[in-house]
Amino acid sequence: MVSIGGVKLRGAFALAPMAGVTDFAFRALCREKGAALTVSEMVSAKALHYGDEKTKALLYMPPDEHPAAVQIFGHEPEIMAEGAQRALELSGADILDINMGCPVGKIVRSGDGSALMRDPALAGRIVEAVVKAVDRPVTVKFRKGYDLGSVNAVDFARVCESAGAAALTVHGRTRAQMYAGRADWDVIRDVAAAVRIPVFANGDIFSAGDAVHILRYTGCQCAMIGRGSFGDPWIFERANAALAGEPVPDPPPFAARIDDAVRQIELLASVQGERAACLEARHHLPWYLRGVAHSAAYRAALTHVETLADVRRLAKDMKRDLR
Repeated sequence: MVSIGGVKLRGAFALAPMAGVTDFAFRALCREKGAALTVSEMVSAKALHYGDEKTKALLYMPPDEHPAAVQIFGHEPEIMAEGAQRALELSGADILDINMGCPVGKIVRSGDGSALMRDPALAGRIVEAVVKAVDRPVTVKFRKGYDLGSVNAVDFARVCESAGAAALTVHGRTRAQMYAGRADWDVIRDVAAAVRIPVFANGDIFSAGDAVHILRYTGCQCAMIGRGSFGDPWIFERANAALAGEPVPDPPPFAARIDDAVRQIELLASVQGERAACLEARHHLPWYLRGVAHSAAYRAALTHVETLADVRRLAKDMKRDLR
């Protein structure tokens, strides 16, 4: 059993934080299917400083979501420390994660996310300030480096560890790569060997076989599954079975998968309201149709749903027409 600063994980596979994806409803589904840890969408420490209501809404965690982490981003140590306190107060999360890996242009241009990999000293000050400000474990998620000319994941990891981080997550691509090419699992292995705290491997986990292989290849005790979970929360139960040496279950029948997808949107609507849930459904639900023959028309229709009635009607039709 892995322990993150005293928070025990009953499994090896976590749901990675992903903006626009890991809302509380999707996290609930992944936890139900075997995710050992779930992490919120990233939230801006500066927005929390200014009391932004939309940012606060991203931090909602139901009482049964444990263990869970909340992720913040920013580059000013004092603001990050304040944001960490506020994020934990609003969410009740067990772990505070710092995003130092987001490659998106508007984040990087502000000096946040993977831009911090160009300034390890500042990154260390941020970690130290946040660790001093909160009473829960602090973790850091970062990348291989900013670009191929500055691959510094090992040194960066040591800085974070020295500053008090309780665990690290390494995505095996540079910021310049974004999500293209193959993730470099060698650099993750190098980080795991260089520090004494737990390291989560991240990048290119799309199957149960990938999940087990990345742990064995890198020597990490845990892995974070990101894009491989899109429309497939069952990847966690398959990965858990494979790691345990048990028969890997087949995906549920198509109708059952669609029922779970609808349940996800209904759960979101119960807290955020129907309109907000349907906006999220427009990009979540088509993922459940990846690889399903003759589903193009339904994928297009799902991007225009306005009401829960629309969602339920399309689900009924899909269960009738698709397999």
